[in-house]
Amino acid sequence: MERIERNLIEPITDVTIEKTQYTLTQWFHRFQVKLEHLFLQKGLLLVLVGFLLGRALILSELTPFALPFFASVFMMKKGKAGLAMIALTGGSMTLSADVTIFTLLAIIIFLVSYKLIQKMKIDLIKAIPTLVLVSSIIAKLTLVYIMEATITLHDGMMVGVEAGLGFILTLIFLQSVPLLTEKRRKQSFKTEEVICFIILIASVLTGTIGWSIYDLSVSNILSRYLVLLFAFVAGATIGSTVGVVTGLILSLANVTSLYQMSLLAFSGLLGGLLKEGRKIGVALGLVIGTLLLGLYGEGADQLQPTLFESIAAILVFLLTPKGMIGKIARFIPGTPEHSAEQQQYLRKVRDVTANRVAQFSTVFQALSNSFSDYGFPTDDEDKDRETDYFLSNVTEKTCQTCFKKEVCWAKNFTKTYDLMKDIMQECDTNSLSYNHKLTREWDKHCVRSKKVIDVIEQELTYYQANQKLKKQVKESRKLVADQLLGVSQVMSDFAKEIQREGENHHVLEEQILDALQAFGIQIGHVDIYSVEQGNVDIEISIPYCNGSGECEKLIAPMLSDILEETILVKKEDCSAYPNGYCHVSLGSAKAYVIDTGVAHAAKGGGLVSGDSYSTIELGVGKHAVAISDGMGNGERAHYESNETLQLLKKILQSGIEEKVAIKSINSILSLRTTDEIFSTLDLAVIDLQDASAKFLKIGSTPSYIKRGDKISKIQASNLPMGIIEDFEVEVVDEQLKAGDLLIMMSDGIFEGPKHVENYDMWMKRKIKEIETNDPQEVADLIMEEVIRTRAGQIQDDMTVVVTKIDHNTPKWAAIPAYVYQKKPSKAM
Repeated sequence: MERIERNLIEPITDVTIEKTQYTLTQWFHRFQVKLEHLFLQKGLLLVLVGFLLGRALILSELTPFALPFFASVFMMKKGKAGLAMIALTGGSMTLSADVTIFTLLAIIIFLVSYKLIQKMKIDLIKAIPTLVLVSSIIAKLTLVYIMEATITLHDGMMVGVEAGLGFILTLIFLQSVPLLTEKRRKQSFKTEEVICFIILIASVLTGTIGWSIYDLSVSNILSRYLVLLFAFVAGATIGSTVGVVTGLILSLANVTSLYQMSLLAFSGLLGGLLKEGRKIGVALGLVIGTLLLGLYGEGADQLQPTLFESIAAILVFLLTPKGMIGKIARFIPGTPEHSAEQQQYLRKVRDVTANRVAQFSTVFQALSNSFSDYGFPTDDEDKDRETDYFLSNVTEKTCQTCFKKEVCWAKNFTKTYDLMKDIMQECDTNSLSYNHKLTREWDKHCVRSKKVIDVIEQELTYYQANQKLKKQVKESRKLVADQLLGVSQVMSDFAKEIQREGENHHVLEEQILDALQAFGIQIGHVDIYSVEQGNVDIEISIPYCNGSGECEKLIAPMLSDILEETILVKKEDCSAYPNGYCHVSLGSAKAYVIDTGVAHAAKGGGLVSGDSYSTIELGVGKHAVAISDGMGNGERAHYESNETLQLLKKILQSGIEEKVAIKSINSILSLRTTDEIFSTLDLAVIDLQDASAKFLKIGSTPSYIKRGDKISKIQASNLPMGIIEDFEVEVVDEQLKAGDLLIMMSDGIFEGPKHVENYDMWMKRKIKEIETNDPQEVADLIMEEVIRTRAGQIQDDMTVVVTKIDHNTPKWAAIPAYVYQKKPSKAM
């Protein structure tokens, strides 16, 4: 019975605890929201800051903070300027009546001046500091003259100092006051905003001078708390900066405590250096700074109160919620929280961009489907429908007025329809005159047989033209559909690339760093961007190497052993001075390399050839070689062939498939001019990872592969580009091997030899007789042989491109990097 009760009570207790925790979390969140609403939207924070700035005093007699603060609030949040004025007046009343009168008089003069210049066409934001300067001078001189009936040199100097400080503080408060009134801020703080905000906080702390709790100075406690907070959030640099700025402003208010600036700055530096020890480490930095500089500043007698003030600041710091510290850290550049916030923002931008690109890809896919044959009638259905329309037109001109219409089309519909359909087909093939049986049968069936045949022949002309037009529209629609589909595929791949999350390679980076350092190589840092097979991307920094080639000779071979593939130095930036670092980019080496030789000649030895050639790095581990021959010779032919290759290069580098790219170029060439300007294209795309090759030949001559003594021919039958709008691109796939020579040529080379009946046999024999494997020498020898058969005459534009495929053999073999350590896995 007890066990049953315990089993029933325990789940209830767990649920109750969870509900209590949830209720407390809700209550705390609501309290936080109400607090933010009260301080930011209702202006309580602005009132508190204004009150303290109203009573802030420096050099025992200057109050330069009130008017700049009011001017900044008036410009940024005009609706809360009244609250600011009341708060400043209230704060000044705690000092003296003279300060209160000066504050009110300065604000009134500022408002009057603002109304006067508001009618002028000037930038009010830029004019505000000058207005504060002028208003402060007029108000102070007026007050001094009324009270003392004279103005001394000392009075004039102090008035100038106070007005000058007001001018500078206005510039500072214009950047920092908006930070007190915004509930949400999406952007991080700029460096100048951080400094201005620190100056504002230090100025506010000046208003607490004279306050004490059990003989402990409130201003000292709050200033040290401020240093602790910023040292913990942003490190030694910001911590020491806050200490210097806060200490300087507080020392202006109380010159006798000038040593406080040294204490705060030193404590901020120590706290920032010890921030790895979390809050305890930062607090220890303040204690050490207090003990060291407390003895120096006030002696052993006053050390106890100073130490108690530091302990009070530490207690407040330890009680500060972690969430509040995290919110502050998110806005300060250089903090981990800020970096995480930026990364989250970048991920959001990346996802939005990827989604938008994916949406565009979907749109292009839908457009492609709309231009395709989907949803349209099949060829048979369309043909039957066109036949019905054709025969309807014929009967309308012949049978409608015939007295035998009812007999032919009501009683003998099938026979009449079939006979007219057969006659239409015979006329379409021009064989009706030979089909005597069909004509005799039609004469027996129709009383107007001759007239019907004449109308059929007449309508057939329009029918054929209509069919040709429909075919062209269908071909154009198919071409547009293929192009849109290619663009859609490219955009889809691009969206996937954008969304691909960067992998976490921290463990692998540490293992590589340990392995290289264990080998005796000093490394600054290792950044891994990709360890994908064949697409490794690593950046390393090393101390100044003085051009010794340490990366190429040691680091790359060691990484080759670690990652189990050949790694090469892609880029190396050596330091300009001995104490610097060299930055090196390393990546995967391609399994094969390409060496190209070209021989080129214009007709008659001219300067402009109608042939063009290009070698294209596609950026995805592929290499393309292309030759284009424009129709004829001279500048126009050169322009057409060169334009073809430029279009091909741009489209291929965009990632569109080779077939779609060639069809797109053909469409452009066929539509942009009515002249009979054609060009051929001979394209070979070689994969540098496995040496596979694709050949696309559009009206071009054969290509040859030389492998030892064996010569293979690559040939395809396609018309030149620009002749017809739609054609099927024939792709020939070949597997190349290391040492192969790929020989591509224009028709000037292939058909160039004189008195040769079989060009193919002659070319194979000449290529086989060439003993050298150097691609440039092979190209030169082929060109020389062709020209020699013409007795030195160049009868046509000639281009021959020879490409040699070979294994990529690195200079340095892999060095075993792990003797005492386990190799990292690339799957990390």
